[in-house]
Amino acid sequence: QVQVVESGGGLVQPGGSLRLSCVASGSIFSLHYMGWYRQAPGKQRELVAGVILGGSTNYADSVKGRFTISGDNAKNTVYLQMNSLKPEDTAVYYCKANFRGATTTYDCWGQGTQVTVSS
Repeated sequence: QVQVVESGGGLVQPGGSLRLSCVASGSIFSLHYMGWYRQAPGKQRELVAGVILGGSTNYADSVKGRFTISGDNAKNTVYLQMNSLKPEDTAVYYCKANFRGATTTYDCWGQGTQVTVSS
């Protein structure tokens, strides 16, 4: 059974830092891409940052220079280091894993972890 499990959310003051972790497991296919998305109340889910394992990264403009995504291929794990957090970063953060085989590609989502930035 494929699982994507996030951890590391919580409450932090403005200007503070958090690190989110996401582990993907259980697929017979190769893990190709992992990304962090977030959804604030009343808003659509949006991409925060993504990484092609062993390859490039991409970021939303709103987090560039503050957030860093990194991946550990051996552990099928991705991290999101979030610095200089702002109240507008408050959201549920979801991890997405993309698996690929010779003729198959599919996404699997985690259940989300709450990040609240407030004084």
